[in-house]
Amino acid sequence: MGDSAATAETVTVSILDKEYRVSCREEERAELQASARLLHERMARIRASGSVIGLERIAVMAALNIAHELIQAKAELTRVPLEQEMLDRLQEKVQSALGELDTTDS
Repeated sequence: MGDSAATAETVTVSILDKEYRVSCREEERAELQASARLLHERMARIRASGSVIGLERIAVMAALNIAHELIQAKAELTRVPLEQEMLDRLQEKVQSALGELDTTDS
């Protein structure tokens, strides 16, 4: 996970009853463990559904689902500023129109 082997430590994570040793920096340990828990939960859910058989296929399906959610989240983050910009422009137009009404009423 980390880019510095000098400060890396080995962390053991368990995913679907299998243990994996992963090297990561100490400050990334909690994130690695949370990622492993998320992956374990997703893979366990897929395995329990019975629709996918085989550890490799389960892992690929879980990875695809997580990647899809990541792409959706990134797309949502890029939409928010655009929507806010559109709302700001609309508010400016409304304020301008109200200002013009005030000057015509005087």
